[in-house]
Amino acid sequence: MLMTTTSTLENRPVRQYLGVVNGEAIIGANIFKDMFASIRNVVGGRAGAYERTLSDARRIAMNEMEAEAKKLGANAVIGIDVDYEVLGADNGMLMVCVSGTAVQI
Repeated sequence: MLMTTTSTLENRPVRQYLGVVNGEAIIGANIFKDMFASIRNVVGGRAGAYERTLSDARRIAMNEMEAEAKKLGANAVIGIDVDYEVLGADNGMLMVCVSGTAVQI
């Protein structure tokens, strides 16, 4: 499955537009990640646990979108948009939403 943020593919014309496809992932942070991130805020550096969580959420959302596109008979998703939000009373949840257009090229 070819997946791209661009709306066109050079030398690969779109033969059929199949519709908008989406994928979502909501992942909670935990007290240990929060504690180590707080320490990183003080001493500097990267918050590896949060980076891995963000990467995992993005991968899950992209995989869901790809599966939805395959169900429609697509062999590519173009115009992909990725959005990130924090949720919950204490912003303890991370939401990643992806959307794009399923196409046949």
